[in-house]
Amino acid sequence: MNYKRASGILLHPTSLPGPDGIGDFGPEAYRWIDFLVQSRTGLWQMLPLGPTGYGDSPYQCFSAFAGNPLLINPARLMEDGLLTKRDLAGRPEFAAEEVDYAAAIQWKSTLLDRAFKHFHNGADVDLEQAFAEFKAKNEDWLENFSLYMAIKATQKMMAWNQWPVKLRKREPQALQAFREANAEAIERVKFQQFLFFRQWEALRTYANQRNIYIIGDIPIFIAFDSADVWANPGLFYVDEEGQPIVVAGVPPDYFSATGQLWGNPLYRWEVHKAEGYQWWIRRIRSALQIFDFLRLDHFRGFAGYWEIPAGMPTAEVGRWAPGPGADFFEAILRALGSLPIIAEDLGEITPDVIELRDRFELPGMKIFQFAFSTDADDPFLPHNYVPNCVAYTGTHDNDTALGWYRSAPESERDFCRRYLARSGEDISWDMIRAVWSSVAGMALAPMQDVLSLGNEARMNYPGDPSGNWNWRMAPWALNDGLCARLLETNTLYSRLNDPPDSPDGQAAG
Repeated sequence: MNYKRASGILLHPTSLPGPDGIGDFGPEAYRWIDFLVQSRTGLWQMLPLGPTGYGDSPYQCFSAFAGNPLLINPARLMEDGLLTKRDLAGRPEFAAEEVDYAAAIQWKSTLLDRAFKHFHNGADVDLEQAFAEFKAKNEDWLENFSLYMAIKATQKMMAWNQWPVKLRKREPQALQAFREANAEAIERVKFQQFLFFRQWEALRTYANQRNIYIIGDIPIFIAFDSADVWANPGLFYVDEEGQPIVVAGVPPDYFSATGQLWGNPLYRWEVHKAEGYQWWIRRIRSALQIFDFLRLDHFRGFAGYWEIPAGMPTAEVGRWAPGPGADFFEAILRALGSLPIIAEDLGEITPDVIELRDRFELPGMKIFQFAFSTDADDPFLPHNYVPNCVAYTGTHDNDTALGWYRSAPESERDFCRRYLARSGEDISWDMIRAVWSSVAGMALAPMQDVLSLGNEARMNYPGDPSGNWNWRMAPWALNDGLCARLLETNTLYSRLNDPPDSPDGQAAG
């Protein structure tokens, strides 16, 4: 992947400010893009944008293709004539710096139902036409997803393998009867997807016109409780009754004595290969229609993955199974013509993973926070980077830079201070400067590090199913001083993003 030196910030849209309990695609998202333009920062990285299920994790979504309706902005719906000021009356008082998912879901769901009602009571002709075009264009996934979500709503949101047998097994007569009896509920799901992609496409266009490019995220494994597994059980290791046979995870290692039991269904790679990897090609093509680059999560799983018998309490019992390897990426390359992919190559990496990554010239990831437990040969130290890599201070799965520094062993803190030749009093920006100054083609930091925040702002604790994903940036966080500091850092280390090409591309201020 060829690119010039660039810098970026990792900030999930749910972490943006805003009055509706959760960050979304509204005015604050445009203000955020303006901040990136003014600081000459060219990349915005985010987590998966799918509809989240249990635990609100963007890595456990009800669909690999659909969008999260919680990201739809009410103010933009007013612009489309789908909500009125009266509809927004009674908005709850939400906390400014965290997401209360239960309250936000209730509020946003109420507004989206009102928007759907207004649409049915007399929508703008252009909006009706746009909705019809959206449904036709996305029929290959939208039909299954909308049906799936409508059925879940009638089944108290239980996973599909607990549904009545005829719906679980997709018997045509049962599905048709359900469609006829629940046509409005199915249409409502489709309408929410239309609104999501309508708002996202407008936001991404605004960004791209200003030379801001989006790095999205594709988890290798998808949630068992998803429309994709329900609609395509033959592509996954599930039995006739819809029960998982084997599931995903990682074996015991330095970080966990019992490994990590993720529980996602595993792919029948031989079936995918026989079908020319068509499901995966559709998935990646769909992602590249909404993102400019893709971070491929758990890249090592394409070389080999840890297979755990379903029902095991931990990930200790399992075996290594071969992934699809180069054959998979050759098929993607033939179908799509290029691989704008960042390989998340963290964890226990074996030579076959490195060989697969390098064969397709995919940049791997370097996490500066990981660098201080060994010595000067550690691959995560910036002097050991190569140009074809993407360097980070940390990721959404780690503590913030300041949180890490405060809790790290004194030996690591000492190594870090000596390496940076700094006192540690401004550790977040000391680490940002080190990553920015490296030869890495792309250098990124989570927004929490740009704001010098501690452990209280951590986004995720891997393996903990609750209490994650709720950090939000304060409404007052973006200011001229921060913008100037980021601009100066981009200037010093030759990571200045190109300014917009024309007056039409100027930031909105």
